[in-house]
Amino acid sequence: MTQQAKIDTGGGETAENGPPVVHRTAGLTSAEVAERVARGEVNDVPVRSSRSTPDIVRANVFTRFNAIIGVLWVIMLAVAPIQDSLFGFVIIANTGIGIIQELRAKKTLDGLAVIGEAKPTVRRDGVAAELSTSEIVLGDLIELGPGDKVVVDGEVAEADSLEIDESLLTGEADPVIKKRGDRMMSGSFVVAGGGAFTATKVGREAYAARLAEEASRFTLVHSELRTGISTILKYVTWMMIPTALGLVISQLVVKNDNVKDAIARTVGGIVPMIPEGLVLLTSVAFAIGVVRLGRKQCLVQELPAIEGLARVDVVCLDKTGTLTEGGMDVTEFRPLDGADEAYVRKVLGALGESDPRPNASLQAIIDAYPETVEWRCTESLPFSSARKYSGASFSEGDGENSTWLLGAPDVLLKAGDPVLTEIDHLNEQGLRVLLLTRTAHELDSPEVATDARPTALVVLEQRLRPDAADTLAYFADQNVATKVISGDNAVSVGAVAAKLDMPGAQNTVDARKLPSDQEEMAKVLDENAVFGRVTPQQKRDMVAALQSHGHTVAMTGDGVNDVLALKDADIGVSMGSGSEATRAVAQIVLLNNSFATLPSVVAEGRRVIGNITRVATLFLTKTVYSVLLAVLVVCSQVEYPFLPRHLTLLSTLTIGVPAFFLALAPNKERARPNFVRRVMRYAIPGGVIAAVATFATYLLARHYYTGPDALGAETSAATLTLFLVSMWVLAIIARPYTWWRLTLVAAMGGAFLLVLVVPWLQNFFALKLVGVTMPWTAVAIAAAGAVLLEFTWRWVGRRFPA
Repeated sequence: MTQQAKIDTGGGETAENGPPVVHRTAGLTSAEVAERVARGEVNDVPVRSSRSTPDIVRANVFTRFNAIIGVLWVIMLAVAPIQDSLFGFVIIANTGIGIIQELRAKKTLDGLAVIGEAKPTVRRDGVAAELSTSEIVLGDLIELGPGDKVVVDGEVAEADSLEIDESLLTGEADPVIKKRGDRMMSGSFVVAGGGAFTATKVGREAYAARLAEEASRFTLVHSELRTGISTILKYVTWMMIPTALGLVISQLVVKNDNVKDAIARTVGGIVPMIPEGLVLLTSVAFAIGVVRLGRKQCLVQELPAIEGLARVDVVCLDKTGTLTEGGMDVTEFRPLDGADEAYVRKVLGALGESDPRPNASLQAIIDAYPETVEWRCTESLPFSSARKYSGASFSEGDGENSTWLLGAPDVLLKAGDPVLTEIDHLNEQGLRVLLLTRTAHELDSPEVATDARPTALVVLEQRLRPDAADTLAYFADQNVATKVISGDNAVSVGAVAAKLDMPGAQNTVDARKLPSDQEEMAKVLDENAVFGRVTPQQKRDMVAALQSHGHTVAMTGDGVNDVLALKDADIGVSMGSGSEATRAVAQIVLLNNSFATLPSVVAEGRRVIGNITRVATLFLTKTVYSVLLAVLVVCSQVEYPFLPRHLTLLSTLTIGVPAFFLALAPNKERARPNFVRRVMRYAIPGGVIAAVATFATYLLARHYYTGPDALGAETSAATLTLFLVSMWVLAIIARPYTWWRLTLVAAMGGAFLLVLVVPWLQNFFALKLVGVTMPWTAVAIAAAGAVLLEFTWRWVGRRFPA
């Protein structure tokens, strides 16, 4: 078939039979490309998926608290035994772990980013080939089709009904029709038609490209979790400054005869105020999450996306490519009104040849009807999600001209048409039906679909994803609502969902009947699960309506019609085989195109957020009791009871080691908002009870013990109380118990007991219980503290629910 599309060339030559002729240019020659590369006219904008190695090292080493601890460590190395400087070695180890884990995450991300990188089609020497974005040079001719992203600034050279969406740059949702000579902005994408453009700005000159790079770069900021931790650390810093100054002055006054001992006990009071491991553990948990997901071919383009998915309570699914596989099969062909079957097959074959970039439906027709006919295409109308149909005009060679439309029957036919009843029966079986109609109007006429004559039905069967049913069942089990939002017929989509046992599949809604008011739309969305005939703008409106009711929305998709909704959703998830535009705006890309990967992503997010919330309580309980103990010591004008080695031991056994294991444990609980409030409502009463119980034991021991070695005995008794109360905090945090959690708690208790009974460990940590009365008194006070802690936390949980 001789094919000639009607292409706007902006005033080019005209063929004898009317429509302008497209002038396909060959693009740059190899010699021209080499010249431009030599001049440095290359698209050299560095697109990084993660932070550089120096950035990672800098971020982990040069922190506010590392600086404070570093100074204190140097002081302790000068004035005290090595045992009292252990906290410094712990910080070095922690920082090293953080760097190693982030570098692992970087390696994973960088590798996945290369796999998922957009590769535009560039025409050189008359041959089109896919190239890396960084290989484009100034003047290159870049071909475009539906879903392709404009990767550099340029000027339109060829346009075949080319419609560009520039909403990501301008905020204007309506597609812009482009003609030859029009400007193209990087960051926009093709919604319909095709063409080519010449690169006029590459590299750092393309302003929009630079914005796109910044927007899509891997980040470690803008998450509620990190913001909450930063807020907590800010308040901790402000509490530390006056408390530490008071402690320094009081200890130097009280111990004026032994400056070194006073300094050691002062540092022992300051160091535990710093929740140094909290930031580290957050970075490690996120980094391990990235590595785990990377092994499942899941590219996390923005780290907070892991956190966001943990908070999701509604997942909006696009049917095609998500519940069903991309390909389709023609199962039936029904001529209407006595149409000649052989002739209609020719029409379908001609329609297939008229579109150089067929969608999945048209590709199925091409596969089923590969007839080649000597018809000439005089005009074409590419498929658009907003229109729901495509079309073409042909000169059939015998003097006959015809114009055809192929698309959604309920859009092309008037309501009540008897053909729709026949189609409804097919839709109820989950089949997809396209209607072929002949129209008397021009394709560019707004009335093109009016009075179109139905000619044939093409019945398509969609291939269900084998893993879709299990994935839907997972979301139902996790109390995450699923909404199928599709451009297809609502009844057909509902039937597909029903085959997958999706909850609420029977509740189908035709989106053309959705109310435009956001509040009313949100009510309909809450009550129903399947929506058909949804336009791209409606998808965006539906996401906004769900968010207005307090839902955290994840949107999945792979087509160009999903881009606006993906961008506005709290979390956008794209398939790796999806259009360049969807991959560019999505926070998470499933490179293996498997919808079944999504539960793993949700589970990973819940594990990270739930566990960080859990262990943050451990760290901040320590901060609270450390600050309060220092205040009590200053007010009472007594010696600080602990040396740094004591609190290093306690922190390691009751926080450091347990927190590491708890942070990496499975956790299916959906993340909830108000991180700071949720953590502090337990950390404050826990820290207060631990401090008061410990100080009470210390004061009683000061009255009980006398003699030159009294301070060591007093410290040991106070340490025992603090350890037991802290262990009870750990025991509460570790719930619900499993065998390994019980083993973890028991192992920490056993390690402390070992220190108390092994002589050289007693000497190393300066811990030795003296007598029977005071140690058992310390245990009794700790038991009372544990009972009070249990009662208080239960009361707080009821009184201040999260």
